[in-house]
Amino acid sequence: MPQKIFAPWDDPDETPLIRFQNVSKRFGDFTAIDAIDLEIYAREFFALLGPSGCGKTTLMRMLAGFETPSSGKIFLSGQDIAPVPPNQRAVNMMFQSYALFPHLSVWDNIAFGLRREGRARDEIDARVGEMLKLTRLEKFARRKPHQISGGQRQRVALARSLAKAPKLLLLDEPLGALDKKLREETQFELMDIQETTGTTFVIVTHDQEEAMTVASRVAVMDEGRLIQVATPDRIYEAPASVYVADFIGDVNIIEGKAHQTGDRVQVDWAEGQPALAAKTTRDFSLEQTCYLAIRPEKVAISAEKPSGANVLSGEVLDIAYLGNLSTYHVKLPTGHVIKAQQANTRRIARRPFTWEDKVWVSWTESAAVVLDR
Repeated sequence: MPQKIFAPWDDPDETPLIRFQNVSKRFGDFTAIDAIDLEIYAREFFALLGPSGCGKTTLMRMLAGFETPSSGKIFLSGQDIAPVPPNQRAVNMMFQSYALFPHLSVWDNIAFGLRREGRARDEIDARVGEMLKLTRLEKFARRKPHQISGGQRQRVALARSLAKAPKLLLLDEPLGALDKKLREETQFELMDIQETTGTTFVIVTHDQEEAMTVASRVAVMDEGRLIQVATPDRIYEAPASVYVADFIGDVNIIEGKAHQTGDRVQVDWAEGQPALAAKTTRDFSLEQTCYLAIRPEKVAISAEKPSGANVLSGEVLDIAYLGNLSTYHVKLPTGHVIKAQQANTRRIARRPFTWEDKVWVSWTESAAVVLDR
């Protein structure tokens, strides 16, 4: 039997766990959040992604109850949470600094919130044991935070946040302090823990790779507004704007004028150069300014001129060797630079192309996205 795909946002009968309704937040004359509407569903791992100062942390702090909306409403399980103080919301927040108590053991750190609630000792013992097992920290239960690694401290903070079984866990740049390799390992641990507990996670990050790895959906933000909310593959393959295309991963952007016939667009982009062709579901008026976005891995590079659409000649200007990939920066006669990526599938003594080589770059009509802004 085929497994049901988790996509509650596509189901009209699903009720969101969290609903932002025309929410704005102003600090004096500065608008941090600008009339946002957003729905997040139960069991989602939802990412708020954007550059510093785009409003993502303010959005999260309003969910936690540390900030109040200037206008609009926030609902959690259908309840307007504005009058509910932070400590009475079914929400927990894990801070970037982890904020562990240095004088308490790992066990006592995890038990802290349960003790404050006056839970029975047996219940606390059982719940802490469960959390230690979930985060694979049983061996470190009696150690103090300074006696364990950064990755383990991160797991203690997570176990403490989950101990009270919140409906919603907010994670503010939770992996920012970890080195790259540990961060990647921890991303998968986070995903496993989120799936095991069924808790809804909302993560704030400026790391595109992290958001794309862990999230069921990503909200790309800029200057207090939501630019696009979609699954990671949609954000990458079908960005709604040049901003999103440019913010997520690497991309070539070519500006031109549109000439549309049905689902095909010809893009006039440079004097004396052949028009570029692409397929689209959008409607462009004649001569409308448009932007062709093409990912480097979808651009082929060759010594011989290939047949087909979108074939341009150029010269290798730069090469970035990344072990598994090589990115070639190819300068066109117009001055444009196109990035083309090749997977290094075999061990090679020398690259097929080197600096100043004359080459051809090409891509198919369906490989690029044509955007209107």
